[in-house]
Amino acid sequence: MALLLLAHAAGTLFMVGVIWFVQVVHYPLFARVGPSSFSAYSARHTRLTGLVVGPPMLLEATTAVALVVWSPAGVSVSLLWAGLILVAGIWLSTAALQAPRHTTLGGGFDPAVHRFLVTSNWLRTLLWSLRGLVVLCILYQAMA
Repeated sequence: MALLLLAHAAGTLFMVGVIWFVQVVHYPLFARVGPSSFSAYSARHTRLTGLVVGPPMLLEATTAVALVVWSPAGVSVSLLWAGLILVAGIWLSTAALQAPRHTTLGGGFDPAVHRFLVTSNWLRTLLWSLRGLVVLCILYQAMA
């Protein structure tokens, strides 16, 4: 159980850091790439970002489900469910809001699509930040 809790915390807290970097630094800088090279930049960005965020996102989701199924002693089941619901919200936001904008931007930079991407990504930033707090509460309860 300790390994499951640590893996869960590692995946989530890694993604909390990544999402804040993406929101504050990375996405805003898309506008500075330049129209002539943006499509190539976007394709490479998508591939490389997938390599960085894919494994921890899968780890986070898998361990969130596992924690609901095999709830650790002393940890609130409602807290575990809240964490899983937040994961579902993150994945839904990614699939419905951010991924389609990346697909559109892959065809060339569009300022309106870029603005929507940056603005809509605040939802994932909020959800992952809440997940970070939930994970810390889970760890605290498990250690008490």
